Amino acid sequence: MKTLVIGANGQIGRQFCELAHEADVPVRAMIRDTSQQAWFQARGIETVLADLESNFRHAFYGCDQVVFAAGSGPHTGPDKTLMIDLNGALSAVDLAASLGIGRFIMLSAMRADKVLEAPTKLRPYIAAKHAADAHLRTSRVPYVILKPGRLTDEAATQRVTTDVANADDNRISRANVAHALLEVVRNRELRQHEFSLLDGDKAIGEALR
Repeated sequence: MKTLVIGANGQIGRQFCELAHEADVPVRAMIRDTSQQAWFQARGIETVLADLESNFRHAFYGCDQVVFAAGSGPHTGPDKTLMIDLNGALSAVDLAASLGIGRFIMLSAMRADKVLEAPTKLRPYIAAKHAADAHLRTSRVPYVILKPGRLTDEAATQRVTTDVANADDNRISRANVAHALLEVVRNRELRQHEFSLLDGDKAIGEALR
């Protein structure tokens, strides 16, 4: 069975899909239009055309778990945050529940439960993540929620920490997040867990036990 990757064309989504393909973990990359296909086809990664702002039920067929890595991005307004990070995530969870998907892996944000502590500009995004996480927790779908800190473009170290209270920094590379997603996808027994993630000194597998 395959893992459906929603948000596959994003920076973390692409890195995860490539890592999964190299590790012989079957994935299906959900992309919005044909202009995004070439990158995946060149690497032999299966794609499905679907849009979070439309009906995307067909994308789930033949998949038994989901990675939700979609995001409206920093250059869009609150309208896209509502449609992608909130409504898109809620719809994906509901579809997963209705189709009996075995597990839903949500890429959220650190301190998503503390909306008013976020910078004013980020509050719509953090509020959307908070609502999506809450919806997933109360769904019938087994889940894992990963909550990375501030994202960077540094190279992967494959070493992280989940002990954010004692961390020296609040950053994590997108590459390390992609490796963490792969670890979760491969560990089928991991469910009903939430992890905050920062760059750290523990191997990813050890940190996510």
